[in-house]
Amino acid sequence: MGFFQKKTPLEKEWEKLMKEERKFLLSRAEKKDTFLNQKLEQLVPEKLQGTLDTAFAKAFGVVFEKGTGVIEKTYNKGKMEQDFQINQFTSDIKKDARSLKKFSKKAKQSGKVNLLVSGAAGVGMGVLGVGIPDIPVFIGMVLKSVYEIALSYGYRYDTPEEQYYILLLIETAVSRGRELIERNQEIDEYIKKGQMPEPYNRETQIKLTSAMLSKELLYMKFLQGVPVVGAVGGAYDMVYLKQITEYANMKYKRRFLTKKRMES
Repeated sequence: MGFFQKKTPLEKEWEKLMKEERKFLLSRAEKKDTFLNQKLEQLVPEKLQGTLDTAFAKAFGVVFEKGTGVIEKTYNKGKMEQDFQINQFTSDIKKDARSLKKFSKKAKQSGKVNLLVSGAAGVGMGVLGVGIPDIPVFIGMVLKSVYEIALSYGYRYDTPEEQYYILLLIETAVSRGRELIERNQEIDEYIKKGQMPEPYNRETQIKLTSAMLSKELLYMKFLQGVPVVGAVGGAYDMVYLKQITEYANMKYKRRFLTKKRMES
């Protein structure tokens, strides 16, 4: 009879999440350059990669040091924390599928708005031929989106541990192949143990995340610097933001469900 035991809502959500993660990993198992990237490869200056590395690293540093308060003015942090507490209480009492799904539903709602804003900003700057100066705006939107996802699942984002987790999430989301698998395993290990690697240096992790972003966005940021046609490159801000938020949502959900499973 035990073989036919009905699965709990928590077990069903976990299985659904595992399928989503496998699908994401398989979709980025190998590098597939587009026709556009192949054409742009011949035009991109050799020094642009290093310039982008520096620009992304500087943007992360500025936001972490001075920009979090500014980002928090774009959403109601207190309301989001209160909503989580309400959803948590409801889920603990009812223990049904509907209440359990409210957390991810809440996280995805804010993400849709951020995608539209990011796309509009990227296209607008691309039309003007603004590429590299768009990077702080893009990073600000990425961190805003991840912060809102974290709040939806009841997590902070302003501690050294959480900044490490967020940086690793972003790095992993834009990785491919073996690098993606290794970093994904590193995230899963953090979720299990809740400990940063030793030794850990935030600036080093910022450089690693920035290097992965600049490597992935190299051609699009170059194209965005060309007036008018740069709108195509700018539109990719939305594409990559969607990719990052999709992965972040899965991994915050994994943390949340892992905790739920341990409690039950």
